[in-house]
Amino acid sequence: MRSIEITNMSTVERIQAMEALWDSLLYEKSEVDSPKWHIDVLEDRKKMIESGKAEFISIEKLRASRK
Repeated sequence: MRSIEITNMSTVERIQAMEALWDSLLYEKSEVDSPKWHIDVLEDRKKMIESGKAEFISIEKLRASRK
């Protein structure tokens, strides 16, 4: 599928296609290891939470900050 075909899809169709892709990966027998940098980021975030230094915001606040 080419990107032009994707851009011609409705938002609902694109979300459904994404869900189908994720579902197909979920039930696949082979696993893909996460890259080292991803594990490092998750470990850093966990440390921030455990130390009480993590800051959480609502989805509404996030959306407002992205405008």
